[in-house]
Amino acid sequence: MTDATMISGNGDRLGSAKDAADRLFQRKRLFNFGLPAIVLAYLAYIFFAFDIAGLAQRARLDNAVTLASDSWSYKTHVTRDHRSGDIAYAIEGERKGMYPESMRPDWVSDAGDTTVVDLGDGHVVRILPENRTEYDVPGFGMIEAHFDGGRIVTNLGDMPPDWINAGDRRVAITTDAGRVTITRSKTEVFRYFPGWELFWFTLDSPYYGKSFAQIVFGDQWDPDRGNIEGAANDFWHNPMWRHSDVAWAIGETILMAFLGTFGAALVALPLAFLAAKRFSPLMAVRFGMRRIFDFVRGVDGLIWTIVLSRAFGPGPLTGALAILITDTGTFGKLFSEALENVDEKQIEGVSSTGAKPLQRYRFGVIPQVVPVLLSQILYFFESNTRSATIIGAITGGGIGLLLTQAIQTQKDWEEVAYYIILVILMVMAMDWLSGWLRAKLIGGSEDKH
Repeated sequence: MTDATMISGNGDRLGSAKDAADRLFQRKRLFNFGLPAIVLAYLAYIFFAFDIAGLAQRARLDNAVTLASDSWSYKTHVTRDHRSGDIAYAIEGERKGMYPESMRPDWVSDAGDTTVVDLGDGHVVRILPENRTEYDVPGFGMIEAHFDGGRIVTNLGDMPPDWINAGDRRVAITTDAGRVTITRSKTEVFRYFPGWELFWFTLDSPYYGKSFAQIVFGDQWDPDRGNIEGAANDFWHNPMWRHSDVAWAIGETILMAFLGTFGAALVALPLAFLAAKRFSPLMAVRFGMRRIFDFVRGVDGLIWTIVLSRAFGPGPLTGALAILITDTGTFGKLFSEALENVDEKQIEGVSSTGAKPLQRYRFGVIPQVVPVLLSQILYFFESNTRSATIIGAITGGGIGLLLTQAIQTQKDWEEVAYYIILVILMVMAMDWLSGWLRAKLIGGSEDKH
């Protein structure tokens, strides 16, 4: 080979390498400029498709702040009935939180025929005879309201400030100290306090306002019951927070997840053998079983919940069936894939002893896949504990039902926060339990093997 031929060959290779480098550079430049353009175009599409500008205009941040504050605070109502003239005091305005006749808040006092409500920071509301109300707001002045026939008349003029909503039939005054609402039927004064009032005991319990030391070591507050027994009973049957009902609902939620998850595992395991190529030689059977799994798991669990609730009615059993049906398809696919990866040598060893097919599956296949199956089942059990909360809201069972009811009332947001905290604690407990079981069962089986 001559020197000219060698030079020509090297030149061709160098040219090819240069062309490849140029193409790589062009692709990289196209990627660097094309990808941001695609992302920006997608974000622009989202902005218009989801009407982000309109959503920002419709947003009521003041409502969000109110709901957030209601989740960690409570309000005490001072209510005057305009028909009878009676004044009542109640936590959250509920009959179960009514003050007894011999009790009232210490920030409410009488001055002759006038009831004085001290909201703190100089805010004072006076409930006067003849359905008249005065609210002394520091920095603004005295707000007066009274009835003239069927109309509410105030001294606010035609342009009241933004924190006052005044009309002929309703006047609402909202300040940092509290809120006053005047309608044709009643006048209500709200004062907010941090915490969850009446969480332990209601006002009619002899243990209300008593410390832990007073209950355990103090005098007997109820002549018919011991302090510990009486306090436990009043707490468990608290009519405001319904701790016994909440505990029962938590149990229903866990039961739905347990029955649905482990029931699906029991149904899916034998069907997975029909979908595994190694154990089901007929292609038609494998294809049909896999399509069944795809159909069952392809329909979301919420859809199955709605269908089953129409068929069987509401209840926790309907939620368990919805989880069972959905997870049967998922477990069938996962279990069949695990069965296709088993070690053939262990099956041959069991077969050499003269074992029948069922015995080969029992002693040669199941021990191999048990760690994988248990890990998947326990993970889905933990996940379904969260899903059972939403399913219970649809089927009318479990903690999801109580959570939905509390949200729909639009006033008991401290109960909503309470239920959400319980759901989080329940999920954390299931996470810890499933991890502990995996470590004991799977780790133990691997060590033993």
